[in-house]
Amino acid sequence: MELVGEVGDIIYYNEVNSYMIAEFETEEEQTTIVGYLPFIANGDNLKIIGNFVEHKKYGRQFKVEIFEKLMPQTVGALEKYLANGNIKGVGEALAKRIVSRFGEDTIQVFKTEPERLAEVKGISKSKAIEIAERFLENWEVWQIVGFLERFGIGAEFAKKVYELLGLHAIEQIEKNPYILIDIARGVDFKQIDKMALDLGINYDNQKRVTSGIKYALIRATYNGHACVLKENLIQFTISLLDVTTQNIEDGLIELRANDEIVIEEREEKDIWIYLANFYYTEQEIAIKIKRLQEASNVKKIKSLGSYLKKLETTSNIELSEKQKEAIELVNENNVTIITGGPGTGKTTIIKSIIDIYEQKGNKVVLCAPTGRAAKKMTETTGKEASTLHRLLEIGKIDENNFYQTSTEYEGAPIDADLIIVDELSMVDMFVMSYLLKCIYRGTKLILVGDCDQLSSVGPGSVLKDCIASERVATIHLDKIFRQAAKSKIILNAHRVNSGENFIAKDDEEYTEETMEDFFYINEVSQEKILEQVLSLCTGRLKNYGDYDFFQSIQVLTPTKKGILGTRELNRALQERLNPNLYDLPEKANMGVIYREGDRIMQVKNNYDIDWEKQKTGENAEIGKGVFNGEIGTITEVSEKNKIVEIKFDDEKTAYYDFSELEQIEHSYAITIHKAQRK
Repeated sequence: MELVGEVGDIIYYNEVNSYMIAEFETEEEQTTIVGYLPFIANGDNLKIIGNFVEHKKYGRQFKVEIFEKLMPQTVGALEKYLANGNIKGVGEALAKRIVSRFGEDTIQVFKTEPERLAEVKGISKSKAIEIAERFLENWEVWQIVGFLERFGIGAEFAKKVYELLGLHAIEQIEKNPYILIDIARGVDFKQIDKMALDLGINYDNQKRVTSGIKYALIRATYNGHACVLKENLIQFTISLLDVTTQNIEDGLIELRANDEIVIEEREEKDIWIYLANFYYTEQEIAIKIKRLQEASNVKKIKSLGSYLKKLETTSNIELSEKQKEAIELVNENNVTIITGGPGTGKTTIIKSIIDIYEQKGNKVVLCAPTGRAAKKMTETTGKEASTLHRLLEIGKIDENNFYQTSTEYEGAPIDADLIIVDELSMVDMFVMSYLLKCIYRGTKLILVGDCDQLSSVGPGSVLKDCIASERVATIHLDKIFRQAAKSKIILNAHRVNSGENFIAKDDEEYTEETMEDFFYINEVSQEKILEQVLSLCTGRLKNYGDYDFFQSIQVLTPTKKGILGTRELNRALQERLNPNLYDLPEKANMGVIYREGDRIMQVKNNYDIDWEKQKTGENAEIGKGVFNGEIGTITEVSEKNKIVEIKFDDEKTAYYDFSELEQIEHSYAITIHKAQRK
């Protein structure tokens, strides 16, 4: 059956697969529709094809198999479409004025006479063009969506395809569907391959073979690898494409001739294959570290011993021999690695280095890969630390096409005599290459981290590889200091790394001073674990140590899916911790309700969003950019202005249009990898 109508209230929306349950109003009736409907919002006009089914619990529903988004058919529908947040900068009042001015000619004005929009009060000539471009872009994207949907390719790639390929995207894809592999990281090769075969491309077509090889190499980067053994690459590609070894050898020759891959034969005779950009990035890191090492040690302090004695006296601390050795190593080398687990004294070394070198008039710059790590560094040292993104002024690097564009980065030199990078285990090869591009010869670089922490989200194990190379001066800290040894968290972290059981009261390490800051709750039922989590967050921890959830507690889970995944945990925690008892303003988006008081996380880099930071008795600091992993609290939801105001943990406040809410998620519970980016 075919129905034409308008989407009403969205009852449920699954962010992972775009499965939606919504009210749908036709001229004859209102019904409930269910199906996979990406990028559909309240007020959208659709043509849907499917069948009515009878749900055991919810009754009659229309199951959507195919859908097409339609231009609004009436003046009223057009006004509603413009007002529902589809077009940035157009709210309810402005939509009403536009439709009132142009009536049934509104769409024609958008298409052919966009400058006429300036006839409407509140729209300048530049804004008129901008609004029209956004309107037309939405509809161009939907043409691409419809084309990709025919081949089972998700609509999430449609906008990306439009931005890179423009108005002739469909024509280009029909000629070579495999260009989609190069456009968006994370696409399903098998879907694109099926599209290509359906369009008549042969199994042994060279474009198919070379794209399959590149896809295999890209897949390896998802697990952090920068290269793949040739024999493994061939076996994977044969199983993927069902072609011969000779087809793959020919594909490798072509890719190498086009400088798209690098083939490296190592001393042990193994042959490794790299995507070219990965190889040259690794090579650049090695070259730049070597240049820094070989530069003149102009920041060396000749009488370091006397400075160490003075530091211990004035700071009332007693450095261990290992900590002194670390500081001496920094003094003797331009590049130094300091590594060790929690509680082994890394922070004391950092603070001591800052004190000593600043006494000599040196400028020390501190940085870390994530907002939370930088904030912690600031708190423990008393000196302002920056995220690497801010320090390096990393611009608008397209995350979906990250590895193809990373070579375009040209940063400004960092004004520093010493640069200390904490939590280096989280830094991937590309960010490391950006950093090294910005360091003057003669600057000391101190790299601090713990190899046993989670590796970087992106490819490359910079810290582990630099240590394993034995080419960078490195000190390993293995002694847990007395104060840290009181923490069961720290003791158990080291025990886990050693393959031992958690500490018990009859263990030698357990003393009267040992803090009860670690508890292991053994449950086998997911439902019982959920109740334990909710109980801990809504009273037990508050009673135990006055731990307020919004100030002191973060729930971590390995997965997004299931009863103990982030989505279900966030829904349950919001109900318990921030229920809408007092009719607070809230906004539903993609099946999630955001309301004042909610904890949220930014989940993608936004380099353009404006923010301000109000300081007591001073003018507000203003800036741009909120980055993946930053956490904040919703302070206002304005239906009138169509914005959500969010105050982040570093005190900056940013304003999100309703159309931008896909950039945030609830953060009552977050995945372990997201916690790594905080």
